Amino acid sequence: MMRAMTVDVRYCTTEDGVQIAYSVVGEGLPLVRVLGWFTHLEYELQVPHWRGYRETFGERYTTVLYDGRGTGLSDRNIERFTRRGFLDDLDAVINATGFEQVALFGFSQGGAVAIRYALENPDRVSHLVVYGAFARTFRDPEQARTMTNLIKQGWGSDLSAHRQFFTSLFMPDNATAADLDAWNELQRVSANAETAASLFAISAPEPELFERLKDVTTPTLVIHQRGDAIVPFEEGRAVASRIRGARFVPLEGSNHALIASETGGVWETIADAVDELIQPDAAPRKASEPSSFRTILFTDIVGHTEMMSRLGDEAGRDVLREHERITRDVLKANGGTEVKTMGDGFMASFGSVTRAVECAIAFQKAFDEHNRSAQEPFSVRVGLNAGEPIEEDGDLFGATVILAARIAAKADGGEILASDVIRGLCSGKGFLFADRGDFVAKGFEEPVHLFEISWRG
Repeated sequence: MMRAMTVDVRYCTTEDGVQIAYSVVGEGLPLVRVLGWFTHLEYELQVPHWRGYRETFGERYTTVLYDGRGTGLSDRNIERFTRRGFLDDLDAVINATGFEQVALFGFSQGGAVAIRYALENPDRVSHLVVYGAFARTFRDPEQARTMTNLIKQGWGSDLSAHRQFFTSLFMPDNATAADLDAWNELQRVSANAETAASLFAISAPEPELFERLKDVTTPTLVIHQRGDAIVPFEEGRAVASRIRGARFVPLEGSNHALIASETGGVWETIADAVDELIQPDAAPRKASEPSSFRTILFTDIVGHTEMMSRLGDEAGRDVLREHERITRDVLKANGGTEVKTMGDGFMASFGSVTRAVECAIAFQKAFDEHNRSAQEPFSVRVGLNAGEPIEEDGDLFGATVILAARIAAKADGGEILASDVIRGLCSGKGFLFADRGDFVAKGFEEPVHLFEISWRG
């Protein structure tokens, strides 16, 4: 049974002023999904195809998803669509996440967008994965005109037969009525007919890009279904053969969009192939053992996305550097180990719960002192939990870590929240705790009792 999911929607702004909606799911190395036609971050949760992607990759990576301009929750009032706009949308999202380098997963038309971005920004793309991608001309011009007319006439109307035509191309084999209805509705809510037609037109194959594939230096994985009814299998093979050193993984089937009955197994197969590319040396998690008892601390800048949008990339990055400097200085002074940074926050671990609480207090005092004279003050929240996490290659996983992150997300700016485990272990240590009551953390059945740690005065 699939877990219930919600969407944490955030916004960033492109260089030409378009508001782009994006969402971040899971933890780990950053992986950005790139699409080129129609998307809707909220409605996707009802579509087995994309829900399977979210759940599978959210278990393994910091998975970033976004709605391109004109679609979903992003700005809809776009006068003109261009291929450059696709790249600008992707660039704005990557900048907003704060990651210096990400892996890209381009689907269908998004494959060309991901490839172009990797060609233009090789230092920012660690790995490149494309599924159902194309670069050569394979559409018949008359067929393309017919499809465009069908979009314009029936995409957003009650004439579901028009949208059904496209749905039958995306999933011709073994789709249930629920699969077809969900995909039909995804098309309708994602974009209006005019936008869908415009995006379809500029997502046509690019012969010029095919010639440039030989210049791709990013480690690449190409995945394609043998009987793909929209993009011929030979297109996938051609893309893989043109990129030096690319690995090609063929899948059995004819569905460009993976249907509900296939989703679990196929997504796991795809995710395993992606793991081999991005983290080949990672030990299988099922073989991992709990590490020693640790206290886990998370920090997070409140309103980071809005700050980056208001200040712009350069000035916003200056603020983040100051935040990083203060955080690392305080961690070092209090015996903390930096596990990783997420752009606008940190994850750290401590062998001593007392040192962890002292560090959390030192964080807030240091940030408060900085803000008194800073031209651009920022507010940070902190969450603490303790237990026996799973350790793999210097990273920490498991319920202890997830709960610490959930607790941090519950805090307001300038607050330190801790689990009842921290409160119990700090009994008699002289810290001041205020009861904040119970809350049910996402993914946990039992309520967690929270305490606020006082640091002022």
